[in-house]
Amino acid sequence: MISNEIRFGCHPRGDGGPLVVVPHIDGAPLTELIDRFEISAEMEPAGDAYGGLIPEFFRFGPMQDHFLGRSTNAMGPKTPVLGCECGEWGCWPLMARITATADLVTWDAFEQPHRETRDYVPFGPFRFDRHQYDDALRALIAAIGSDSDDPGA
Repeated sequence: MISNEIRFGCHPRGDGGPLVVVPHIDGAPLTELIDRFEISAEMEPAGDAYGGLIPEFFRFGPMQDHFLGRSTNAMGPKTPVLGCECGEWGCWPLMARITATADLVTWDAFEQPHRETRDYVPFGPFRFDRHQYDDALRALIAAIGSDSDDPGA
């Protein structure tokens, strides 16, 4: 099975504010991947709608748990992997089902919950080697610091 590669980009928001987390899949920011998909599918609105998650603004719980689909806040069966470009994840989130096994982490069943008629079936799935995924999560936790006291499972 061919797997994708993930890393979690972490940078201060454009205004010099808090850290923003953007997943990168096979070297491309997820924000760009979803923009290209929505534009090519002629979805409206599309393009520049998504931004990264801002852990400082929201209680996602430890990033290790969040990005393994085990967020401490009950957000339903899916996990926000991107938020709105405004910084508020609930405004315009990209949700995904995250399934983790001993060998693999899969992101699939993407949705934009404010546009229930949109078809995201052709987007993904993304499959990541569990060891590479865990390494990327450890790098994220080290970068944001605030979750380093709780490395997760």
